[in-house]
Amino acid sequence: MKKLVAEFIGTAWLVLGGCGAAVLAAGVPGVGIGLVGVSLAFGLTVLTGAYALGHISGGHFNPAVSLGLWAGGRFDAKDLLPYIAAQVLGGAVGAGVLYLIVSSSADFTGVGTGMGAFATNFYDANVYGVNFGMVGALITEIVMTFMFLIVILGATHKNASPGFGGMAIGLALTLIHLISIPVTNTSVNPARSTAVAIFAEANAMGQLWLFWVAPIVGAILAGFVYKFMAPNNS
Repeated sequence: MKKLVAEFIGTAWLVLGGCGAAVLAAGVPGVGIGLVGVSLAFGLTVLTGAYALGHISGGHFNPAVSLGLWAGGRFDAKDLLPYIAAQVLGGAVGAGVLYLIVSSSADFTGVGTGMGAFATNFYDANVYGVNFGMVGALITEIVMTFMFLIVILGATHKNASPGFGGMAIGLALTLIHLISIPVTNTSVNPARSTAVAIFAEANAMGQLWLFWVAPIVGAILAGFVYKFMAPNNS
């Protein structure tokens, strides 16, 4: 149970910190943090969460990570469903807190109906001046999640430099966001995508399938590939 509580809190923190930066701070005129700031925010939530909670639960905070670690021989299959449930619920609570903050504004009239509203993920949407289709979104999410898991599996291997795993993983997530925010608003995490889609007024639910399928495919592929490269994966 302690592990599930840690996953719940860590995923709530990831959604509140990363999506909160996008919703609350990115577009403030003159002083907004922009896409670079949002990328850093997502990386920092994982970095801080990993060091605070990783020794309790492993610090997954992401269903794709749990599945990728299982494919890589690092996680027991019997724990997959409880971990994923805790992550999805934690993400929803994080998004709920963010919604309460946003809705407290005197100017609040809803989170908006456009794609990308409330930090939702998207494809076939001209949000940042470019429009990438479903194929581009699938490729991006699969490849970015694949590389994210390669970094996670490598940085937490017994032969890796001790103590630096959380830093490598957080910086990897930052880089992933720097690359892919214009394409999909960057998911690589089905719990993060589901959490904000629940509260959004956009068409996010209709596209949510991609942000489950692609990260899971990328993560599982990475798990098998890393297990092949490093068979001693204890």
